[in-house]
Amino acid sequence: MPVKMRLARFGRKRFAYYHIVVADSRAPRDGRYIERIGSYNPNTNPATIDLDFDKAYDWLTKGAQPTDTVRAILSYKGVLYKKHLMGGVKKGAFDEAEAEKRLDKWMAEKDAKIQGKMERLKGDAAAEAKKQLEAEKKVNEERAAAIAAKNAELAAEAKAAVAAEEAEAVEDEAEEVVAEAQETPEAEAPATEEASSEEEKGAES
Repeated sequence: MPVKMRLARFGRKRFAYYHIVVADSRAPRDGRYIERIGSYNPNTNPATIDLDFDKAYDWLTKGAQPTDTVRAILSYKGVLYKKHLMGGVKKGAFDEAEAEKRLDKWMAEKDAKIQGKMERLKGDAAAEAKKQLEAEKKVNEERAAAIAAKNAELAAEAKAAVAAEEAEAVEDEAEEVVAEAQETPEAEAPATEEASSEEEKGAES
């Protein structure tokens, strides 16, 4: 029976995750499988891979053929590298202890790279958040400045209106004073004429 190591799709639309399974190559993609050996979630960054290393290596040595994606996952997790090292042991290039030592070194370097990538992504996310915060702060400052300028303009207009009203009131008051001053001589004229008549009568007597 031809056996393949492949992905079985799960999850909702546009947010799929996968089970890594060992199945008959003639079975449907999401149908029956022999054994589940892990999971793969490409929705995270970096992708989340949970793999049973020993089972994957065991099935690989038994002749199970991985699909291209599963082969990339096995390479990423070091399963293919272990198979390569075990091939060197069989050929007598080095012993099994040396193979385990090389595998452990490779795994440590891989973990360091993954951790470095995660820290870099975290730093990029923090920098992006800081950049957005600064942009929002700038927009708020510009908005506050625009509101302050508008308020200052309204205050200046109100002050000008008050000054115009005061000037108009002063002008009206001045006009009233002038009008009163013009009316006063006309009122005093008869009294002056009466005084002149009395003086004339006194002179005649």
